[in-house]
Amino acid sequence: MSFKINDTITWVGKIDWELRSFHGEEYSTHKGSSYNSYLIKDEKTVLIDTVWKPFAKEYVEALKKEIDLKDIDYIIANHAEIDHSGALEELMKEIPDTPIYCTKNGITSLKGHFHKDWNFVEVKTGDTLDIGKNQLIFIEARMLHWPDSMMTYLKGEDILFSNDAFGQHYASELMYNDLVDQGELYQESIKYYANILTPFSPLVTKKIHEVLDFNLPINMICPSHGIIWRDNPVQVVENYLKWANNYQEKQITLIYETMWDATKRMAEAIAEGIKAVLPDYNIKLYNVAKSDKNDVITEVFKSQGVLVGSSTINNGILSSMASLMEMIKGLQFKDKKSAAFGSYGWSGQSVDILTQLLEASKIEVIDKGIKVLWNPDEEHMEKCRAYGKEFAKAFK
Repeated sequence: MSFKINDTITWVGKIDWELRSFHGEEYSTHKGSSYNSYLIKDEKTVLIDTVWKPFAKEYVEALKKEIDLKDIDYIIANHAEIDHSGALEELMKEIPDTPIYCTKNGITSLKGHFHKDWNFVEVKTGDTLDIGKNQLIFIEARMLHWPDSMMTYLKGEDILFSNDAFGQHYASELMYNDLVDQGELYQESIKYYANILTPFSPLVTKKIHEVLDFNLPINMICPSHGIIWRDNPVQVVENYLKWANNYQEKQITLIYETMWDATKRMAEAIAEGIKAVLPDYNIKLYNVAKSDKNDVITEVFKSQGVLVGSSTINNGILSSMASLMEMIKGLQFKDKKSAAFGSYGWSGQSVDILTQLLEASKIEVIDKGIKVLWNPDEEHMEKCRAYGKEFAKAFK
């Protein structure tokens, strides 16, 4: 499949309808994804990125139907991660001397992946490449989200090839933001930001303002995954600035893992107490052993407060909660209030462990949490409700 974006640019990527996990098993892709590759035909012909390695042969054969490969003058590698560069090795078998434009770190990364000494051309922010009527401008985007990342702007057509920024893991043959379901698009966009870009939020803000300072008009944003932004494309830029600014909604999320439902019952009672004090807040509960971890992370990202709970097992916490807490630590959430809760049978360390993990994640812990021995009776359930009410006062 290919389609013409305009008279100059053709999308030559791959829609992956079957994809259900990404980055190994780290990121869930309920809606599939796409690997967006773009062919620019001016006086010079430019290929921007390729596709993931499993589709390499298919990609090269499809590309041959669009153009004689020997007519490709330049290859732009905005990002060396294998979902973007995976077909590069197959392609370079056909056109081994074609120059590959990328950042200094991109050269290092591509050599690390493929162990080939191709015809690399290093570029930096502000460097340009004349291709005829149009001109390419390169913009380094280090750590958004890899050290080698960059964006490429097509001056003349006023199109930003934004790499991973502004993308989503979202398969759709409709391809444009104004044609797809807006709720799905927003959810996949914020999920992508929350799970991938959150740790780099200060850099996101800085880089966006740097790009805006070029005073370049933007008619379209073409990311590396998902749909293309053509209707008011700056809306996604505005969302990124909002999300990067320690984004919060009026929401408190309780995440827990439970053995025999005691910790679950605690979560429900605490939530009742919070809701009694904060009736206009969205209170959400997730059993992390039964919920998609990336969806849970997205809800934590949106929340002003988070309560984490686990039963005690083997002097520790349950495994799904331990895994999620490691993700939370890595994502470095800011300006959130938190506390821990949990049930136990004899040793009861889970609340203290969870509190330490919250502190290690640099999330403000407002108290020592609450624990219940065995299955809570009505007296303990009322204590949990009272605890929820007290927790809620931190948001008044």
